[in-house]
Amino acid sequence: MAVFKYEGRTAGGDAKKGTIEAKDQNAARAQLREMRIQATSLEEAAAWQRELNIPLPAFLKPSIKTRDLVIFTRQFATMIDSGLPLVQALEILGSQSENPAMRDQLKVIKERVESGTTFADALKSFPDTFDDLFVNLVAAGEVGGMLDTIMTRLAVYLEKNQRLVRQIKGALTYPVIVCVVALIVMAILLLKVVPTFEDMFADFGASLPAPTLIVLALSKWLQANGLYVLVGIVIGGWLIRRWYKTPSGKLILDRLSLQAPILGDLLTKVAVARFTRTLSTMISSGVPILEALNICARTAGNRVLEDAIGKVATSISEGRTIAEPLAESKVFPQMVCQMISVGEATGALDTMLGKIADFYDEEVDVAVEALTSAMEPMIMAFLGVGVGGLVIAMYMPMFEMTGHIN
Repeated sequence: MAVFKYEGRTAGGDAKKGTIEAKDQNAARAQLREMRIQATSLEEAAAWQRELNIPLPAFLKPSIKTRDLVIFTRQFATMIDSGLPLVQALEILGSQSENPAMRDQLKVIKERVESGTTFADALKSFPDTFDDLFVNLVAAGEVGGMLDTIMTRLAVYLEKNQRLVRQIKGALTYPVIVCVVALIVMAILLLKVVPTFEDMFADFGASLPAPTLIVLALSKWLQANGLYVLVGIVIGGWLIRRWYKTPSGKLILDRLSLQAPILGDLLTKVAVARFTRTLSTMISSGVPILEALNICARTAGNRVLEDAIGKVATSISEGRTIAEPLAESKVFPQMVCQMISVGEATGALDTMLGKIADFYDEEVDVAVEALTSAMEPMIMAFLGVGVGGLVIAMYMPMFEMTGHIN
């Protein structure tokens, strides 16, 4: 997506200028026509980069993070609930946003709303920021005349979803960092420190213990093949990432992640919490059940869950209940299926889904603590066997030398 600067006139003859985001110039002109603006000038905002063929690196481009979206949604919900007009709320939030990308997008959205486009249709111009869930809930709120209520529900949903993501990242960041640092330390020992000891052991002339011989052999192998190992890791990671983007690869890796000994239980609980929270929010906001399930499937983040939810949508179109195909998928716990069945029977499905989501939010807290507690001894064992084993193996001959001297 590129940003274009435009100047033109509205249907009433008023001068109009601003920016618009589109795939190319043709798409930008089409958007302007939808906004009933006749463009007199249209050029890409960063045209000098294209002329010099110097594209801005992706990591330098301002991006909109989940935190930015959560802040915008909460502030927008508060303003709309207070009776502030939609356009004025967008203008205020756009002017005070600290993120330049969010600021530019809100400016375009405000201009499109001013030209007569609905708020939901204006949000569709930026699918990377406002996904199907966001757009459909806003559309339901506009049709039902309860945009303030919908935005408040969206803000609560996004905040709880972000909390789940933070918990997962927090649980995995520490062990990953420790393991990476330990591997770097071990590589430095094998490549730089062990060869120094090898020369000293050669002068010693005595036979070396088996652990020391193994470490010396590993050091020589790593010196000879270290570059190949590094290249192999990079290529292997790239191939796995490419394979994960294929339907079969994503299905296999997602299934393995859910079946992992410790992490699988946590990922399943997070998936159940997210699914029930999303479906509850959409049903209570008036989104049709089939459309809500299709959106839940697309935002599940796991191919196994996506297929299971897709089967639920198909079964409902055939006249069946939600609970039956969920139970048949063997992905969702039996308790969840039974509670959903009760919710369907009593006509309070959205309320029951909300209770399930709240319950599994607490379960995720417990699972994160259990994961952290289980990983701590594993990390200590890895450090002890890895780094500690290398150090002990290199000092064993020195203990023997001390014994001979004595």
